[in-house]
Amino acid sequence: MKRCGRRGPTSVSTTLQKPRKKKDTTDGTTRGLPWNTILFNCNCHSFDDVARQLMKAIRVSYERGMDIATTVHNTGKAVVYTGHRERCEAVAMVLEDIGLMTKVSQ
Repeated sequence: MKRCGRRGPTSVSTTLQKPRKKKDTTDGTTRGLPWNTILFNCNCHSFDDVARQLMKAIRVSYERGMDIATTVHNTGKAVVYTGHRERCEAVAMVLEDIGLMTKVSQ
């Protein structure tokens, strides 16, 4: 087996490091935790409207959009996307285009 430019004996350290504590940011959030886009139930949109907007916002099939719309209807809200803050905000904006109620939180 060829080594990458190293000559002589090598050693492997087996000491364990303490897990790093997540640092607070200036806006009160914590780094490292994912962001969520939450969709809230409203009675002013049809299931079809919500499913089609979810297709645009999070790129799911119509059937999956209907499943999510049903969950939102039955529970009052649902996390529809988890990821980076910017993407979660973009998803919320697409959903809000037709007047759906959303929240982006960590």
